[in-house]
Amino acid sequence: MTALAEEHLTMPDQRWPWHEVLITGASSGLGRALAIACAAPGATLHLSGRNEARLAETATACEAAGARALPRAIDVCDAAAMARWIAGAGRLDLVIANAGISAGTGGRTEPGRVARAVFETNVTGVLNTALPALDAMATQSPGADGIRGRIAVIASVAASVAAPGAPAYCASKAAVQRWAEALDATERRRGIRLHAVCPGYIRTPMTERNRFPMPLLMDAERAALLTLGGIARGRVRIAYPWPLYLGARLAGALPPALRAALFLRLPGKASALPN
Repeated sequence: MTALAEEHLTMPDQRWPWHEVLITGASSGLGRALAIACAAPGATLHLSGRNEARLAETATACEAAGARALPRAIDVCDAAAMARWIAGAGRLDLVIANAGISAGTGGRTEPGRVARAVFETNVTGVLNTALPALDAMATQSPGADGIRGRIAVIASVAASVAAPGAPAYCASKAAVQRWAEALDATERRRGIRLHAVCPGYIRTPMTERNRFPMPLLMDAERAALLTLGGIARGRVRIAYPWPLYLGARLAGALPPALRAALFLRLPGKASALPN
């Protein structure tokens, strides 16, 4: 089921049905907003990011809300380190594979190093998070709702469109969306749920570099509430804002030649990788 009606996605009192949460990419943007939205007395938040100083700021904000925050500076591309971190976290009610990077062609051919870096973080990094989490959750006892654990992967509305300005980014987000949705069908038999989150444009350091129109741009805090609300309601695909998602689906359904001609009129996403 796809979540389109945003007003029905957030929980009325914003009390989430999980207490042990792990979030990657929590040092800024959506990851930071998700961590703060999950922070509450009794919650334990395992937070990772590459920027240790910014990650510490997120942890401090979560602790101010009454949560126990355990930050860890770690790169999601390091499979062994991720496996050790997740295995040592103890029970996990919710894991959010949020870490990702964005880059494109800059109006030219997408450099090979950019394509490889985008796939390494956005696809391999998600697998390095979700696969150890699946193993850990399979051994956990179910909660009161019969769920052993939940895993959410952050994709994008860009997963629906083969945009010439960001080939690797669109493809990487499509890959993790399809993977999570397909896996949910079998893993729910073991009491584990997977969710594919497909946001539109969010005001973050990642989108600050964009030099093209970003319709329906929203704050990270709003996006975090929509994401968590969709997870709490058991949505397999959580897509927002719905007009942009619908537009992306329609654009993705166009004949490839026509779609390419239309998108080539738009500025390309910057080819420089984020720091």
